[in-house]
Amino acid sequence: MSENKKLPTSTILRGMTRDGSARILIINSRKIVDDMIKFHKTTPTATATLGRTLTAASMIGTMLPEDGDTVTISIAGDGPAGKVLAVGDYFGNVKGYIQNPAANPPKKSNGKLDVGAAVGQGTISFIKSVGANEPQIGTIELVSGEIAEDIATYFARSEQIPTVLSLGVLVDVDYTCLAAGGVLIQLLPFPDDGTVDLIERNAQDLVNISRYFERGMTNEQIAEIALRDIPYDIFDTLEVGYKCDCSRERMEKKVKSLGKKEILTMLDEQVAEGKPRELTAHCGFCNSDYTFTEKELLG
Repeated sequence: MSENKKLPTSTILRGMTRDGSARILIINSRKIVDDMIKFHKTTPTATATLGRTLTAASMIGTMLPEDGDTVTISIAGDGPAGKVLAVGDYFGNVKGYIQNPAANPPKKSNGKLDVGAAVGQGTISFIKSVGANEPQIGTIELVSGEIAEDIATYFARSEQIPTVLSLGVLVDVDYTCLAAGGVLIQLLPFPDDGTVDLIERNAQDLVNISRYFERGMTNEQIAEIALRDIPYDIFDTLEVGYKCDCSRERMEKKVKSLGKKEILTMLDEQVAEGKPRELTAHCGFCNSDYTFTEKELLG
């Protein structure tokens, strides 16, 4: 970060056109992405890859029906980034993982980070855990690997929801986040044709969304661009963040779920390698390690 100051909290604006044709969500996710960088030590293109995915997951999470629900965006491409995962909750809080945080292919000819090359070809899946029901899973082939186009295509194909989605992450020279954010507009049932035409026209002005945030524009000002000439109402603004919910207690429970036989085998392997007779569980979302002794695991 060029300026040595604490970043403001990331926020999501939620609104709807007055004729009920579409809903809109706008997020300034700079703080989320900067916190993610601190956890994962990502290079610029890896930052843009996971940062865009987290930005989308945060907005989509706020559309879940109940507290406790989650949405997971899982990208499995053959590019150097490897597996990319972002989990969003009902409150818009997120956590994420990238298999190769050092992925940093050459920039495009226009000087932009090549997220598509980092991701490669493969699939994008959505796993929605809603209430006590079995998780809902949908998967499509990646369209471009640039994240926004892939997610918009998923909504159109799998959920039949026409979606405008723009995501952007700018990385500073010191590898911190300079600007990040996104706009998501989804048509609701039986939209007005005139409103749809205006949304499509205005979408042309949302291509370089991160530049608006870099200039210091607010979510409200960006809403004016996205819904120009369309009457709309803002419902609320939510504070969201990068929040990993791991804990020592949860990790201990996870290790114990392996069973006594497996735990003893793993402990024996540790000793055979000249290491202490203990096991360490690693959280891939915040890179925290939790070490447990044999007594803690087996009593």
